[in-house]
Amino acid sequence: MDIINTVVGIPLGYLMWLCYVLIRNYGLAILAFTLLTKVILFPLNIWVQKNSIKMVRIQPELNEIGARFVGDKDKIAEEQLALYKRENYHPLAGMIPMLIQVPIILGLIMVVYNPLQHLLHLDTELINAFVNQAAALLPGVDLGSTAQLKVIELINDPNFVGFFSGLQVPGVDVAGAISQIQGMRLEFLGLNLSLLPDITRLDGYFLIPVLSGVSAFLLCFFQNKENVLQREQGFLGRWGMAVFLTAFSTYFAFIVPVGVGLYWIAGNVFAIFTLYLLNWMYDPKKFIDYDALEESKVHLAESKKIEAQLKPSKEQKAKAKADYARFFEGKKVKQLLIYSEKSGFYKYFENMIDVLLAQSDITIHYLTSDPNDAIFKMDNPRLVPYYVDDNRLIPLFMKIDADVVVMTTPNLQTYHLKRSYVRKDVEYIYIPHDPLSTHMGVPKGAFDYFDTVLCVGPQQMAEIRETEKVYGLPEKKLVPCGYGLLDNLCAAYEAMEKTENPVKKILIAPSWQDGNILDSCIDEMLAALLDKGYDITVRPHPEYVKRFAVKMQQLINRYEDRFGEDFRIETDFSSNVTIFTADLVITDWSGIAHEFSYATKRPSLFVNTPMKVLNPEHDKIKIVPLELALRTELGTTIDPDKMDEVAAVVAELLDKREDYAQHIAEVLDQNVFNLGHSGEATAHYVMDAVAAKADSSYRKMMEMQ
Repeated sequence: MDIINTVVGIPLGYLMWLCYVLIRNYGLAILAFTLLTKVILFPLNIWVQKNSIKMVRIQPELNEIGARFVGDKDKIAEEQLALYKRENYHPLAGMIPMLIQVPIILGLIMVVYNPLQHLLHLDTELINAFVNQAAALLPGVDLGSTAQLKVIELINDPNFVGFFSGLQVPGVDVAGAISQIQGMRLEFLGLNLSLLPDITRLDGYFLIPVLSGVSAFLLCFFQNKENVLQREQGFLGRWGMAVFLTAFSTYFAFIVPVGVGLYWIAGNVFAIFTLYLLNWMYDPKKFIDYDALEESKVHLAESKKIEAQLKPSKEQKAKAKADYARFFEGKKVKQLLIYSEKSGFYKYFENMIDVLLAQSDITIHYLTSDPNDAIFKMDNPRLVPYYVDDNRLIPLFMKIDADVVVMTTPNLQTYHLKRSYVRKDVEYIYIPHDPLSTHMGVPKGAFDYFDTVLCVGPQQMAEIRETEKVYGLPEKKLVPCGYGLLDNLCAAYEAMEKTENPVKKILIAPSWQDGNILDSCIDEMLAALLDKGYDITVRPHPEYVKRFAVKMQQLINRYEDRFGEDFRIETDFSSNVTIFTADLVITDWSGIAHEFSYATKRPSLFVNTPMKVLNPEHDKIKIVPLELALRTELGTTIDPDKMDEVAAVVAELLDKREDYAQHIAEVLDQNVFNLGHSGEATAHYVMDAVAAKADSSYRKMMEMQ
């Protein structure tokens, strides 16, 4: 308590002393002290008000982040932090006024308990002498923190004052000090402000805790109604806090002197006036788009529903537990393990798996994070599937005991998935899930901890080697393999019966990233292309439909009266017919354009919406990313604010379709290895890798056990 008195009590004591000297009324001095602290802290309240407005102003963006990356907590936190930095927002700023109240309250308590020091400024030796005398007069009574209050009480009692007037302290006017104490009045409105309320007595003192609770409730009520940040909280957040603060304020006023309770009541009342003054000075309605805020709340709510649907059921949790145990059964080392994030990723491994099953005796252990993965419906004794939920994925990866691990998930070791802790010679192989760059569309270091990368084409090899050189990384094995998914798309297209479209078909197929075509220029694009003799299909990205159901429905509602034989919005993704039969694809940054143009040899039109950059240091690698370079090789580009020119650009691309066919075939040949045979190239490398591990010292040690 002495430390608190020194650090906090003394500075606030001088403030309280100033109020007392000017007013000469203890109760009014406390009220003046309360008002003065509010005035001193008002600039801070202005800063908090601005920060709170900023928070609500960016809330639509925060909600969109939550909707866009629902279920990905790490990505949400990363995007939120970037937004906070961009806007210079401080998440904890709203707590500062409340935290500042703590030292003020502690300081005021010290002032109330030590009026001889803080209000009368008596000599320290004299105060100690008075306290020692009071202790001698009250044997067996623990004076504690109330010692100075007891001194005042005794000196104002004619039966005891004589015991103090005889004290001698060198250089101190004892009689003058006693006169000051006798002239000090601690009463206000009939209440002694140094006393504690008694919960068992319904008197005037009992009224202080009641008013403290009432004032706290009123403050919460007006904050819930008027505070820019508080009124955006949920019902439980707003009224749960109101109940807590009301109960706390009532309880607190029972355990501190009445003077502190008076400060608490006045502080709450002044805070209500401060709230309205701040809203008058900085009206939130002038800075916040509340319509956009409400719309973003709807989007977030829709995404939360999706997140709830994605949570594993009781049966799925039981399956994950059983499969986890089965995965670690026995001591036999697994030769090959494949990890897939979801059922749709099987297509990246399919060609390799087919060759492995046909040309080797390797048992493939297939680990998936999707409980409904189609792999569980496949019946092959050498293809052994396991379901792992999020709770078990990280520890399972730490304990992997396999010769070779193949995955299409980047960021090994740099994110949540780590290399095995129990075996250091596991060969980790990365299979790309797109034919594009390795240094812009993925985070920095996405492939640093893989031993081998099965490259789609020569540019990926060049990019990885340059990355290793720039950052001083050890060289990985780079294997020229190709892209199995593209092989299958080309084969499927070649097998189709091809007919010339009597009406040219245009497929608008955007990505789902920020600023995509649907969010930036779809209306202007359709206005320019509809009724121009084209058959137009808008095919949004599946993730856009899933995460932004409200936006999607709004788009459909805007155009449902226009739907017909020449225009539709397609949300059924079970077939690729609309992709293969299109004469032209319009996209922004979606990989669908590369698949379309490579498979059909037809051009694509790329809209220059904001670029997807996950590695801010990508420009250190002096190789132009393929997603940039190919935009003018597979077609041409247009800016989103140039939609008045899109009809002419589309017409030109369609007229030059035959010219593009030969050029696209050359681009494909230059940028993709082993066209039509990537499955064999990939599987043969994996077989060699597995065979090499058979002679490893670890394998021999395990076989001896």
